[in-house]
Amino acid sequence: MSARLRQIHRIEDLGPEGCLELATLATRLRRHPEPRALEGKVLALLFLSPSLRTQASFQAAMTRLGGGSFVIAPDRFIHKLEFDPDRVMDGAAAENVAEALPVLAAYGDAIGVRAFAGLENLAEDLADRRFEAIRRFCGAPFLNMESAIRHPCQSLGDWLTLDDLEIPARGGRFVLSWAQHTKALPLAVASDTLRMAAMRGMEVTVLRPEAFELPEPIMSQARALARASGGSVRETSDRAEAMKGAHVLYAKSWASTRCYGDHAATAELRRGLTGWTVAEDWFAGARPDCRFLHCLPVRRGVVVEGAVLDGPRSEVVQQAENRMWAQMAALHRMLA
Repeated sequence: MSARLRQIHRIEDLGPEGCLELATLATRLRRHPEPRALEGKVLALLFLSPSLRTQASFQAAMTRLGGGSFVIAPDRFIHKLEFDPDRVMDGAAAENVAEALPVLAAYGDAIGVRAFAGLENLAEDLADRRFEAIRRFCGAPFLNMESAIRHPCQSLGDWLTLDDLEIPARGGRFVLSWAQHTKALPLAVASDTLRMAAMRGMEVTVLRPEAFELPEPIMSQARALARASGGSVRETSDRAEAMKGAHVLYAKSWASTRCYGDHAATAELRRGLTGWTVAEDWFAGARPDCRFLHCLPVRRGVVVEGAVLDGPRSEVVQQAENRMWAQMAALHRMLA
């Protein structure tokens, strides 16, 4: 990347070189702070879905660089928003995004938006239709803080974490595993984690039970990204085979794509998958120093046993901290 960064939306648009450049800048900012780099700059943050790490890490990032931020969350602070600019607003919504978003963008030097998947219609979520409709009113600089199918800032932080842990890119064995959960979750983190690991050129295995395969458009794109970077992508339901020689196990839950939107059917599928809680015995065939990653929040005893989270393999806290450093690098490239 040579020109000023205008958006963080699709991680593949950054390319491996762009991700590496941001990771390098994040490391520099961690070692050599620039507390006045964004003095006088303002980041607008719109949360249409809940957040802990994303909100806190972006606000901390701006503060550490000398800038400021403000948070808007309609469910907590303001009136109901309408997302269809063509709708006659005679219902509960008091304001349309067609006016609200340009105003928020005008108040900040950059704007970030978070809006989860609807989890009702797979085609609509894969197309990110609601998020793309929102994004067109925001202008630039723009940051995707998680949409239906993307979470690029999480993946930038994960790239930095893999670098910190000195996990090899070429030849590194990365297992992205489905894990048990109490409800259906979006595809965003799993999809961008897969893209990120493929772009690094790693040997990526998607470990998942029957009926929880990732959508073919995502798998096809990941395979193409891997080929371009000298890596590979495959999928299996055989845990022992997937974990053989693994450097990293990244656990994440996601909805079944075979009965997407049918929450009762998905719950029925999950009831038969009691063995998909990550435990220490999962690592039997992995490298002795195989690390455990998860984007958080994580349900102890459901997604992963507490002994793994509290043990020497777990890097989830450092992984969460690296969100802040990676986002500092992105904001620095956008606004400094």
